[in-house]
Amino acid sequence: MKFAITFLILLFAFSLSFAKSRGHLTHADPIEIFTVSGRIIEQNSQAPIEFATILIKESQTDDLIEGTISDADGLFTIKSPTKDIYIEISFIGYETKTVRDIANEGNLINIGDITLGSDAELMDEVVVKSERSTTEFRLDKRVFNVGSDLSSTGAGALEVLNNVPSVNVNIEGEISLRGSSGVQILINGKPSILASEQGNALGSITADMISHIEVITNPSAKYEAEGTSGIINIVLKKEEKKGVNGSISINTGIPDNHSVGLSLNKRTEKINLFSQLGAGYRELPRDRENINLDKVTRRQINSNGTEFRNEGFYNFILGSDYYINKKNILTLSGSFAYEIEDQPSQTFFTETVDGIGIGEWNRTEVTEANNPKYQYELQYKREFNSDKDHQLLFSAIGNYFGKDQSSVFMNHETFGTSTFDNQKTRTNFEEGKYTFNLDYTRPIDEKWTIEMGSQYLLNDVSNDFEVSNQVAGEFVVDPGLTNVFEYDQKVLGVYATGAFENDVWGIKVGLRAENTDLSTILINTNEINNQNFTNLFPSLHTSYKFTEAISLQAGYSRRIYRPRLWDLNPFFNIRNNFSILAGNPNLLPEYTDSYEIGSIFIFNKTSFNFNIYQRLTTDVIERVSSFENGVNTTLPLNVGKRNAGGAELNFKYSPNKILTINGDFNYYRFSRIGVYEDINFDFSAGQWTGQLTTKFKLNKNLDIELTGQYESEEQTIQGSLADNLYADFGVKYKVMKGRGVFNMSVRDIFASRIRKSITDQNDFYVYSFSQRGRFFAIGFSYGFGKGEAMQYSGRRRR
Repeated sequence: MKFAITFLILLFAFSLSFAKSRGHLTHADPIEIFTVSGRIIEQNSQAPIEFATILIKESQTDDLIEGTISDADGLFTIKSPTKDIYIEISFIGYETKTVRDIANEGNLINIGDITLGSDAELMDEVVVKSERSTTEFRLDKRVFNVGSDLSSTGAGALEVLNNVPSVNVNIEGEISLRGSSGVQILINGKPSILASEQGNALGSITADMISHIEVITNPSAKYEAEGTSGIINIVLKKEEKKGVNGSISINTGIPDNHSVGLSLNKRTEKINLFSQLGAGYRELPRDRENINLDKVTRRQINSNGTEFRNEGFYNFILGSDYYINKKNILTLSGSFAYEIEDQPSQTFFTETVDGIGIGEWNRTEVTEANNPKYQYELQYKREFNSDKDHQLLFSAIGNYFGKDQSSVFMNHETFGTSTFDNQKTRTNFEEGKYTFNLDYTRPIDEKWTIEMGSQYLLNDVSNDFEVSNQVAGEFVVDPGLTNVFEYDQKVLGVYATGAFENDVWGIKVGLRAENTDLSTILINTNEINNQNFTNLFPSLHTSYKFTEAISLQAGYSRRIYRPRLWDLNPFFNIRNNFSILAGNPNLLPEYTDSYEIGSIFIFNKTSFNFNIYQRLTTDVIERVSSFENGVNTTLPLNVGKRNAGGAELNFKYSPNKILTINGDFNYYRFSRIGVYEDINFDFSAGQWTGQLTTKFKLNKNLDIELTGQYESEEQTIQGSLADNLYADFGVKYKVMKGRGVFNMSVRDIFASRIRKSITDQNDFYVYSFSQRGRFFAIGFSYGFGKGEAMQYSGRRRR
């Protein structure tokens, strides 16, 4: 605990001292560099002019400072150590133009479009002002408007997101909101393959295509009531830039993590075509250790070993936006992925009584699996002439995941007389998810807006699981562990919201109704569980803007957590027969009433977001352990209520062009009230977490990032989880004028990220330890056209 606090304080102090030292240097040394950008176009056709000459000269002496030429799109970027400059633009057959009146606020100076006419067409000097990105505060969200300081400098979607307050994008391209990675990314208000976890295709979106980005930390009734840590909605401009964008990447790492990826995007006046190809291989080892102690008999079973999940993977994404006309857009996209798994693992067991050894053996596993999965999306958007926000949106999204898996477990005794059966398992798993949305938005006037819509979700699962024990050299099916589990869930939701908003304050009220029809059945034993319930989910949001930089927001929403498939599925992995995780088909959903008040401060170099919250949850799902014959079985159960309240602070501080510090701190205290089978589970506890990310931009090409994170000890319903401290490191280096990017990252630098839990009860004690270990990765990506050089990772979906 003391080490953790000291580490974070030292990291923060080092960052501040570095910022101050760099700040002093900027006054004495010309480290502060100004970037000037713009576009050269032909006066009559408005076509870009390639190879135009751009010269920066000192205003007082007319001395030449720097020169460059425009690219195929007429764009240029050039550096200057001073703001006291003017620019000369020339091209053979065209007039030479001088731009003197240049807006010089900040370090990024965009002079916009400069038109060149022929020699006979003399024109006056051009005066262009730079448009800066700004943040607005709305009722239930914050809106980051993308200005020319980002959209005209070749930035990509991930770079734009990294400029949004409360949002952090690390060097590997992973996005977090207020320190949490459980954030949903939407494109134009809906889930999209471009933002899916199968492969980061956001690199095909460039800054000049983005209108604004919405950050929603407490979703209103418009959104599905299922819980999420937040929503980031990327809203694209109606008229996107034409041309070809793309990126290619190659990555390698230790443990083995190798991949190649190619993204392409083609835009014409009518069609936007996007695609991605990817393939790779990765190893995911995990070290485990368990202790099961029966306090009555003094029998103790220790186990340790390394589990592997190795897999080759391939994916393909293809989609298209078709602009029927200016008011009607049709989107159709699909993706296919295939994984080939191999899980060679070995676990060593020791059995003792009162410390005296009575048996030793090891258990080996050979597992093979094939996992096909695909997703498709159809979306239709209709806009109306009355208002740009008056629109109708329909979308249909389908997902399929399959698994065909077989495992063989062999026991090899090295000491003692105990005997254990060799076993085999077979799994045939299929899951289909389908989501249909219809949303209508109608502004009544400049201040009043109504929204209404509906959503229908279907989730259909079949899991055929079989266990066989070796008897007299033959494998015989174990009927007690073999069954077919079928899971069918349908959720129908309808909602309506009404909002009033003026320049200073606003209020938004919403109500969502959802009907859930859930049924599970164990086919072989005919165990059926049917649940059908309807719930109302109200929401209320308000905001007040004191100044352009200071705003107050408050919100209330009611949320639901429906048990996931693996919470309900009673089957378990028999890799370790003495530590079993199983599901509970009779599990009920959790309900949470969430209250939040937040204040937002945005100054020149700093943004603060401070929130206090209260969450009351009923039918809390807790994982409860039971112990019998040395076997620890953990089962999810509904146990009472939880009342949690806390405070959260996150900030982004950029004292200069070199340093940016992101911090997220959260403290909460909760009380648990619950009884299950005459066992009292009442207790109160607190926990805090902190994350500090320091980013150094040492020059225009080199970025370094260091992240430290700490999670304090947490009390659980039967024991505790140990505290956790770990750090990640990354470096990014640009080459070829930013088209190429080298990435290097080290996850868990000190191999200190562990999960250690203790369950200590009157008659048994269970200790569990797991660790992934250190991961090293290096990669290179190259962006062409207007594409952003992006890293393809082929992340796992589950």
